[in-house]
Amino acid sequence: MTNTSSSRDREHGTSRDRLFLMCTNWLLLGSNKFARPLAVGTGRGTMERSLRNVLVLSSGFLLLFTAYGGLQSLQSSLYSEEGLGVTALSALYGAVLLSSMFLPPLLIRSLGCKWAVAIPMCGYVAFSLGNFSASWYTLIPTSILLGLGAAPLWSAQCTYLTIVGNAHAEKAGKLGKDVVNQYFGIFFLIFQSSGVWGNLISSLVFGQTPSKDAIPEEQLASCGARDCLMATTPSNSTQRPSPELVYTLLGIYTGSGVLAILLIAVFLENIEDTQREGGGEKKSTPFWSTLLSTFKLFRDKRLRLLTLLPLYSGLQQGFLSGEYTRSYVTCALGIQFVGYVMICFSATNSLCSLLYGRISRHTGRIALYALGAGTQLCCSIALLLWTPHPDQLAVFFVFPGLWGVADAVWQTQNNALYGVLFEENKEAAFASYRLWEALGFVVAFGYSTFLCVYVKLYVLLGVLSVAMVAYGTVEYLESKNPVGPLAPRQENQEEVEEIQTKM
Repeated sequence: MTNTSSSRDREHGTSRDRLFLMCTNWLLLGSNKFARPLAVGTGRGTMERSLRNVLVLSSGFLLLFTAYGGLQSLQSSLYSEEGLGVTALSALYGAVLLSSMFLPPLLIRSLGCKWAVAIPMCGYVAFSLGNFSASWYTLIPTSILLGLGAAPLWSAQCTYLTIVGNAHAEKAGKLGKDVVNQYFGIFFLIFQSSGVWGNLISSLVFGQTPSKDAIPEEQLASCGARDCLMATTPSNSTQRPSPELVYTLLGIYTGSGVLAILLIAVFLENIEDTQREGGGEKKSTPFWSTLLSTFKLFRDKRLRLLTLLPLYSGLQQGFLSGEYTRSYVTCALGIQFVGYVMICFSATNSLCSLLYGRISRHTGRIALYALGAGTQLCCSIALLLWTPHPDQLAVFFVFPGLWGVADAVWQTQNNALYGVLFEENKEAAFASYRLWEALGFVVAFGYSTFLCVYVKLYVLLGVLSVAMVAYGTVEYLESKNPVGPLAPRQENQEEVEEIQTKM
């Protein structure tokens, strides 16, 4: 039954793959290796199918997070009264934290990667709908629903890309980590551009009625690192736009989320079908073993050392979307500038994601991690010293641009590192990654309303320093282990790669 279904899928997929790749190949003009599809009808067309699936997955996330990314950037400014916006985000990532402990391995193995992506996307659409009548009774429940699905969604995405990358590497005779790195680079190139479109939409919609009143110097003096309680003190620049504009924006975001679900459901190939083509039988896994696999993996010393990387990733993303947009941009310029400023972050993040995926094989991970850490270290110190003022308009765009250069390192290299290090337990490893990243978001949004911005910057600096020391320890341990999964130039590398690509 499985072989018949797989043969039928391949026959039908040949013409569909050709048409899809003709439409999407322009996204990858800068990469001849991946932009040029294999000739249809030559062999199985493994590379063509892999690229097609990577593009479908990336496009689905692009549509989904065009909506969610724009909404997240506006929560702290749009619903500043009584801290509703940041409280909703804190509840959201609290739900992500809880779901990361149990749901991802269970849902991925029971539903497959495809449906573990498609079904949680519905929670994001529900969150957009909840914003139509924003209150404690609508935003909090829909935030929790979104959070419960976010961990399986991202774990399934990482698992999917890792399996597809390793499968193609095995057939093409390449190193699995190189192809996985490149696939993650392609994904984040497309995905991170969602911030450009989502924020551009919000700025164009809200920019129709910009604030005309000058922001008083008294308010400007309390912007930036000295901002302590602005979340509960609305001002002229933080007033909500008219309901008509808000509803227009939410309608666009909701439609984008629905399109994302349809794209994944119709076009994405279920990775389990690809795995079964090898003819192997899938062993049944005990329920509690699957459920607790995330915790069992903590017995690995490397994972315990690496937990600070996703924790810091959540903290720094939470700071940018919660504190920088409110205490720097909205405070000094107005809410209509939030989208334009965040476009700068998303654009540099997207371009650097592709760049890092392509140069990592030449520079190595350590150089990229050093670049990311050094960039955000300098930015954090500068934000401590800078007092934002409308006359310094260009500076408001420089900081998120540099922040995107560093965030691209965390997004591409962290995911690729987890995928290569914990190849045989990738679902549990990525679930652990999302758990700690969610904890970073919870902390960042949780203390948003009662800690001054300068304290949060000191927290970022401290966690970043310790995380880099822990990461360096892992690299040292791997360099001392000549047969580990990260060891370079092994004589038996082909055997190791073949084992790593099988689950």
